[in-house]
Amino acid sequence: MIVLNEWLRRQAAELQVVLTGRALLQLERYATLLQEWNQSLNLTTISEAPEIYELHFLDSLSVALAVDMTQAHNLIDVGTGAGFPGLVLAIAFPATRVTLVESVNKKAWFLQAVVAELDLADQVQVVCERAEIIGQQVAYRQQFDLAVARAVARLAVLAEYCLPLVRVGGCFVAQKGPEIEAELAEASRCFALLGGAAVHVDNWLLPSGAGRTIVRVNKRDNSPDQFPRRPGMPSKRPLL
Repeated sequence: MIVLNEWLRRQAAELQVVLTGRALLQLERYATLLQEWNQSLNLTTISEAPEIYELHFLDSLSVALAVDMTQAHNLIDVGTGAGFPGLVLAIAFPATRVTLVESVNKKAWFLQAVVAELDLADQVQVVCERAEIIGQQVAYRQQFDLAVARAVARLAVLAEYCLPLVRVGGCFVAQKGPEIEAELAEASRCFALLGGAAVHVDNWLLPSGAGRTIVRVNKRDNSPDQFPRRPGMPSKRPLL
């Protein structure tokens, strides 16, 4: 994967992300593990190495377009799936402590295996639980500089999952597809209700031409104690 590693290094540099040799080797091993585990666990529909490098690795690194990662001392990735974007960000930014939240057992097992294989146990924690549960736990509630989520749910739902986990002064970043005007409009009340303030939107194209929108919501005030609501409620009755 030497060619893919060099391609990713150059693409990351355009995002102002410097991938070290160690990081590239870790990502290479990550891709191999994803392919191996995917044969039995069906972790992702994206399984060819070039697609993994672009649609998973590079796409994950685009969080750096919206936030200065050198100021994100800790982050939480809600609904991380097979580790995107959180585990990729942990590899790229080894000074950042990362918590990966995934409620599906088989995906959490995979993440734990990758963390062990890549010697990331001192930096990365895997939590197999629903976001609504950890959002009410003292160990996680309003403890993070940055909460991230990629293609998990609509913005109004994601905000209830993520903003209660962010400290005042931190931010929530959602990675979405190209057309989200309706989602932004319906989520505006939700952002304010949960302590969110300024919203910043970046549009970005992957090298293949696929469009992405990166939404950053700054955290201005504490989230009210009743949020997030009990499991299932944010998706059934979004705060529109």
